Amino acid sequence: MVQTDNLTFHYKKAEHTFRFPNIDLKEQESLLILGKSGIGKTTLLHLLAGLLKPASGTLVVDNVDINALSHSQLDKFRGQNIGLVFQKNHAVRSLNVLDNLKARLFFSGKTINRTVIDSLLEQLDLAETKKKNINELSEGQLQRLGIAMAVVHNPQVILADEPTSSLDDENCAAVLRLLQQQAEKNRANLVVITHDSRIKSAFKNVITL
Repeated sequence: MVQTDNLTFHYKKAEHTFRFPNIDLKEQESLLILGKSGIGKTTLLHLLAGLLKPASGTLVVDNVDINALSHSQLDKFRGQNIGLVFQKNHAVRSLNVLDNLKARLFFSGKTINRTVIDSLLEQLDLAETKKKNINELSEGQLQRLGIAMAVVHNPQVILADEPTSSLDDENCAAVLRLLQQQAEKNRANLVVITHDSRIKSAFKNVITL
């Protein structure tokens, strides 16, 4: 469940204040947020993830007002309940695929279950890469690893920043399908922020900034 009310954000030294539409997602509902570059899409995603603090407004995730949490409480809540799919891969280069996923679970305070990890790698067609170093992976494998790292800890909310905009039509459809499958498997909310209007028809709930 994700709910926002009158969220605004103001960058220091900037004249413009971003004002965002209200969001009200029930359990397992998904949302597509469309908008051109510079309109505040990534800012909104960072607010939803608790990476930025709003100038005003409220944000409730899984019945928790995350802006009322202390810094340490927020870090713990985010680590356990939110999965982030970034535009650029944030895997640790000195670790292999398996160890990256184990590290993600460790820092989330979740049990490291090899059966769960192996099952996820199978679903994302990464089983043969689990002992590979990050620099040995293809771009497609890195993208799928980004999804794996975002969902391995069973988050309540999956936030994806421009996951398809640089992909051709076939890979765009494949990545979106993987995100939707993982959200359904985890009974999670999926929020995709993008300027890629090709995926609009796949979402019931759409906001245009």
